[in-house]
Amino acid sequence: MACEKDTKELNKTTKEEKMEEVVKTQEGVLVLKNMPEFKMEAYDAATGHYTEVSSEDYKGKWTVVCFYPADFTFVCPTEIAAMNAALPILKELGVEVLAVSTDTKFSHKRFVETEPLLKDLKLTIAADPTGEVTRKFGVMIEGAGLALRGRFLINPDGQIVAEEVQSPPVGRSVKEFVRQIMAHQYAYKTGEVCPANWKPGKKTLPVNTDIEPMTGNVGKYVTLEDLIDENDVKEMKEMLEKFKEISK
Repeated sequence: MACEKDTKELNKTTKEEKMEEVVKTQEGVLVLKNMPEFKMEAYDAATGHYTEVSSEDYKGKWTVVCFYPADFTFVCPTEIAAMNAALPILKELGVEVLAVSTDTKFSHKRFVETEPLLKDLKLTIAADPTGEVTRKFGVMIEGAGLALRGRFLINPDGQIVAEEVQSPPVGRSVKEFVRQIMAHQYAYKTGEVCPANWKPGKKTLPVNTDIEPMTGNVGKYVTLEDLIDENDVKEMKEMLEKFKEISK
């Protein structure tokens, strides 16, 4: 169980040396690498004022850096509004949220002031008009000058632990992302690992204590019902039926 062994090793005092070995193999992704350093102008929707944000502001904190293509588009305000709706939950989890696009801070302000979905927005939106930071995170659409839908979760050590990148036509799920944050926070705190579809209250795998008996016997620790229950299946079937209806 290489992934569990790696997780255990990365929690040891030799984590820095192990990390250097791991990141050499991670071409094209930022997971397990340190958050790129940045400094950007921004619009703070909570105060209605312009501000400046820096990677230094987020050190030692759980942080989400969320890129979106552009202001005054169609899917983007829905994503921003959904993230804003989840902000109280994210704050309770101790998570800072920073949205980023290649628009200017002036565009961000006007966007928030005119888009009905963004009424009562509390997020800070950073401006990256040169694309420098967008490129550092590997989500620039060259030629278009826009960002892909890239969402990155950074732990208090400054390490990127989750990366999700999608093309512009489809928005991302905030509900699923909150679940992932909880799983990563639990694994970070306990050293245990979370199986597929893990939710608070579900079983984890205590590989930080005794790996050997579990190897090849994960089914003795968790069941298929622990991974996907009747409600999950029911919800997927309902989505399928709706999808078939609208796809006719």
